[in-house]
Amino acid sequence: MLETYFVKPSTVDRIRASWFGSEVERYADWLAEEGYSARCILSRVPLLVAFGEFARRKGAADVADLGSHVEAFVADRVSRFGRARDNAEAAKLASKEIRGPVEQMLELVIPGFEGTGRRRRENPFLVEAPGFFEYLVSERGLRLASVEQYRFHLDRFQAYLTRVRVQLPQVSTPVLTAFIAERSAAGLARTTVRDCCGVLRVFLRYAHREGVVGSDLSNTVEWPQIIYKLSSIPRSISWEEVGKVLAGVDRRTPCGRRDYAILLLLVTYGLRAREVAALTLDDIDWKHERLAVPERKAGHSTAFPLSRSVGEALLDYLQHGRPPTTDRHVFFRAVAPLRPIRQAAISASAGRYLARAGVKVPRRGSHTLRHTLVQRLVDSNFSLKTIGDFVGHRSPASTQIYSKVAVESLRQVALGDGEQVLDD
Repeated sequence: MLETYFVKPSTVDRIRASWFGSEVERYADWLAEEGYSARCILSRVPLLVAFGEFARRKGAADVADLGSHVEAFVADRVSRFGRARDNAEAAKLASKEIRGPVEQMLELVIPGFEGTGRRRRENPFLVEAPGFFEYLVSERGLRLASVEQYRFHLDRFQAYLTRVRVQLPQVSTPVLTAFIAERSAAGLARTTVRDCCGVLRVFLRYAHREGVVGSDLSNTVEWPQIIYKLSSIPRSISWEEVGKVLAGVDRRTPCGRRDYAILLLLVTYGLRAREVAALTLDDIDWKHERLAVPERKAGHSTAFPLSRSVGEALLDYLQHGRPPTTDRHVFFRAVAPLRPIRQAAISASAGRYLARAGVKVPRRGSHTLRHTLVQRLVDSNFSLKTIGDFVGHRSPASTQIYSKVAVESLRQVALGDGEQVLDD
């Protein structure tokens, strides 16, 4: 594989002659498999060879010893850059560019090695209630997105208990009340505080069941101020603004082709970001022109007619944008490492295109386009039941909020006998 990137045989021989040349070559193969560019591989391999020689001079006798020499190597390399010596930001950037490839390679070749980059978060209260998150999945049947919400709120609760120096078995009603009051005072939406209270109630009931806390404190968690049903308005945009968003996508690039297809899926079918991220090649039936969306939030699957515009956008991406891979997911990251795109990236991408088009809407994201599709169906006089089934609402209440912006129906109610309209 090294011969693919280095023209001179002497260079390849020098790399392989390094005392850990086989590990460097293994890393180069991995980079190629993950879709890193040839330029990236050309820059990283010499750096890693230099790291190996540095570590050997410092006393490393085995690959397992390399981890203890990373910081010294980074400091040595940074000190050679004149700008980095005088500029803290430049030094920080240089350190990141050196440490990243070194630690990435060590994670590949040394079992159990962990770099200093972003680490996988441990579940909160892992020691006190180790089985809680398994309980959420196995007994309550929650999806990953819902489990993440539990992790988010319990992370804050654990941090609060650490700050006030209270252990979980010592939690009392005043402590819980103070925590909720602090969350409410932090400027969070009332719905977020309400969700936090719900998480705490479930967690405290479980903790009592497992004997972690002496009494069931779940009922002492007070809900925030009343949150009125259907009090908000869907954050939809006009169809003209949708056109501006789509026009802002540069479809000459692989990333643009991917994003254009994703935006069309969001606004044509009202899909959630999670549903788009989960799409596979097997969900597209080209012969019968159908698009399947399995395992929706409501617990069922939906099959849509594959519209011509969506089909053309998908085909353009699959032929000219999607990286070659055996993975069956439809959408992938545009840069290495090669991975299926995740729902957070889809929502963030939709938000960027909304901002680029100058569209002003609270909380820009993929759900803005979902709301837009629903609003368009409401304006076309589809029944709320039909709309809810189309977009996969789990409860009729999720669709009822759009009755607030069904302008024509509301006008009929205002002008005369709207009983029939309300029955619909």
